[in-house]
Amino acid sequence: MLTLAGSPLVLLVVLALAALDGLLPPLPSESVVVALAAVSVSTGEPSLWPLMAVAALGAWVGDNLGYGVGRRWGPRFLRGPRRAALRERAARGLDRRGAAMIFTARYIPVGRVVVNLTAGSTGYPRGRFAAVSGAAALTWAVYSTLIGALAGHWFTDRPLNAVLVGVAGALVLGTVVDLLLGRRLRRLDEAGTPGQPVGVAHRPPGQG
Repeated sequence: MLTLAGSPLVLLVVLALAALDGLLPPLPSESVVVALAAVSVSTGEPSLWPLMAVAALGAWVGDNLGYGVGRRWGPRFLRGPRRAALRERAARGLDRRGAAMIFTARYIPVGRVVVNLTAGSTGYPRGRFAAVSGAAALTWAVYSTLIGALAGHWFTDRPLNAVLVGVAGALVLGTVVDLLLGRRLRRLDEAGTPGQPVGVAHRPPGQG
């Protein structure tokens, strides 16, 4: 990947990885963005702004593809006791605090896929999902790019060290964010009344 840093093709790779990451976790899209941002600051390629924009676009496309898959094929992609439990939790959270759930889940690799599919299968409003997921994708791209850029500034003359430190830092921060936001998702789930019907505020997927 780093050998392609000076090629326009690298942005297409980032776009594809970020998009697929909304459907097939855990692809290393965040690590790739962080690594390329570190290389950008150290070597000047690829340019940071296009990298950030492409990462945000890919993340938004991927999340909305996940929504579309959930809307079209429903819960069949979330079969099994553990996945079914995750889906029920996501559905309750979407029903009560949809925007917070969608925004938070963008930073949790498996969580975002579950929330994307569940939002589609429960009929969460498409326009609202597109808007919230767009804001979440943008902040995620900025966050990932800044981590890499900071590492690149620390190791301006050593791009490989910048990449290693940036990716390691992203993994540590990602673990912390995962734990903190995972707790928030559980609080969102526990905040409602037990036994509350799921998805009552949304239209069935086949309508609208």
